[in-house]
Amino acid sequence: MSRIAPTFARLKEQNKTALVTFITAGDPGPDATVPLMHALVEGGADVLELGVPFSDPMAEGPVIQRACERALKFNIGIHDVFAYVREFRLTNPTTPVVLMGYANPIERIGGAAFIAAARDAGADGAIVVDYPPEECEEFSADMRAAGLDMIFLLSPTSTEERIAQVAKVGGGFSYYVSLKGVTGAGNIDTQQVAERLAAIRQHVSLPVGVGFGIRDGATARAVAEVADAVVIGSRIIQEIENAPPGGAVEAVRSFTAGIRAALDA
Repeated sequence: MSRIAPTFARLKEQNKTALVTFITAGDPGPDATVPLMHALVEGGADVLELGVPFSDPMAEGPVIQRACERALKFNIGIHDVFAYVREFRLTNPTTPVVLMGYANPIERIGGAAFIAAARDAGADGAIVVDYPPEECEEFSADMRAAGLDMIFLLSPTSTEERIAQVAKVGGGFSYYVSLKGVTGAGNIDTQQVAERLAAIRQHVSLPVGVGFGIRDGATARAVAEVADAVVIGSRIIQEIENAPPGGAVEAVRSFTAGIRAALDA
């Protein structure tokens, strides 16, 4: 079993909402990733999403697209991502790490090889944006057999059939994309989110995290009233972009701590 379910169970006992944070592996440089992962945990993140750089990240807005471009300039690939997770695990054996990306890098090395490498590195699951749940029953079963969770996206336009399929094959938590569009865009309508989550929970027993558009403590706290987790990515990448040279780790730690404080207030 992955570390994700025990983490959510512990937070539920503590009446806390999970904070899930995203960075792109290799951004802003190859040596920054593991220190940034530790900074996120020190700031209060409960689950880490580590993005696999990809040249055509279709679901991402310009902020995460730029992060991918920066990482790809250093030729950061999927095997580097596994190496970052292994290094992180040397001193953090407990925080769940979810690999997030697209099908192409997985298809290039093969599903079985990806699962084995992710498990051996110490990852806990994966979000593959362009793997629809209807076509993932076998892959999800293989992930589950290896102790990994396959996490799927749901959106404002997801049908009942899609939600039921995610309930059937998904693991860890379900990721509700609160906005129509790409990451980092728009403002969240928390009332609409609450209504959609109620519909999702009629089918899905997993915890539900909400992402896309959470940019500050106030929004995070509002979403936390109805969600099991808040997911923040683009706003953290902006902290990395705007930090002075050598200042990204502290900027990310401080920003994450502010979100954690808002959630716990």
